[in-house]
Amino acid sequence: MKQICNDLALEQDNLDVLVSSLNDSQWDHVTFFDNWTIKDEIYHLAYFDYTARMAVADPEAFKQHVVEDFGKTKNMDEALQTILNRGRAMKNGDLLLWWRKERSQLMTHLEKLSPKDRVPWYGPPMSARSFATARLMETFAHGQDIYDTLKKEYQAGAGLKHIAHLGVATFGWSFSNRKMEIPKADIYIELTSPTGVLWTWGKKTASESIVGTATDFCLVVTQRRHVDDTRLKIIGDVSRLWMEHAQAFAGPPEHGPCAGIF
Repeated sequence: MKQICNDLALEQDNLDVLVSSLNDSQWDHVTFFDNWTIKDEIYHLAYFDYTARMAVADPEAFKQHVVEDFGKTKNMDEALQTILNRGRAMKNGDLLLWWRKERSQLMTHLEKLSPKDRVPWYGPPMSARSFATARLMETFAHGQDIYDTLKKEYQAGAGLKHIAHLGVATFGWSFSNRKMEIPKADIYIELTSPTGVLWTWGKKTASESIVGTATDFCLVVTQRRHVDDTRLKIIGDVSRLWMEHAQAFAGPPEHGPCAGIF
């Protein structure tokens, strides 16, 4: 667990450095994600680092939280909006301090787990490794929203490999979540890491392939880029269909940005 936790902490720390330098007006800049502000994005991360810490450290308290925050309404969007409004009432400095405290405590508890330990979450329980990867993916995705809004270039790290692997592993989910038949195809995936190392999945002799940078692939599977706004080289109808519907995160089907925005 130490490596995935280190990668998660580095992703969080890098984003912290970026947002801690912003003035109050910049915190209110609207991002490309659902008209959320930068403050909304950081509160979202802080809130779910808080509930993640609770899930790892005190599963019974986590179950009670789910009832209190999500069990009083059948409308998930309404519940999430109520939670988001709490963040909007916080001072920017207080929000930063809260985020730092919660993610630090989360890391302390996560590091004590074995990769296969089960952690309760909003859907089915997850392995500790998958749980940490999901937090890393969330930080990467919402962090990218902020980098895009500020017109700054995201400096990818080794943690991308965890996100890329999750993107590959959720191939079937990307279709079944949309009530589409899961296609059968052999796909070779070759991604260049930020340091130039090749990360591969599948057999090189496969009839279909996706080749490009790990950053582009991760941006597509987290729905921060339309595949046409990347330099991914795609061969095969199934590979193309997958990249158009890829969704590496849980929840109802989402569609991400249209082509041409970036």
